[in-house]
Amino acid sequence: MQTVDKIIMITMAVADMPKAKEFYADKLGLEVTQDYRQDDDNWWVTLTFPEGGATITLSTNHAHMKPGTANVYFSTSDVAAAHEELSGKGVEVSDVQDDLYGPGSGVKFITFSDPDGSSLLLVQE
Repeated sequence: MQTVDKIIMITMAVADMPKAKEFYADKLGLEVTQDYRQDDDNWWVTLTFPEGGATITLSTNHAHMKPGTANVYFSTSDVAAAHEELSGKGVEVSDVQDDLYGPGSGVKFITFSDPDGSSLLLVQE
């Protein structure tokens, strides 16, 4: 038996929920599955990919987390098309780069940030 099978949720601290929610839903295309708000300091929004899998929960209740400190890797089948689409939606993305995993790996990727400054990578698989 394997102790850990998969990731089911990642929680990210955010400072401005409306901006973060708009970025992840409208710019990246994730679907909002839950939006629970007690007040501005206790607000959780859960998003998922259209095909399912792990969820991302944005939270203004930070506990020990700080907005802008996450590094998240997303995957895509066509990084050049994703670069064009994100740029068209006003996201500041890097040029397409090679060798994510070191010289010779040939893995193409782009980098960009969410509204809080968390580092996001979109990797072609």
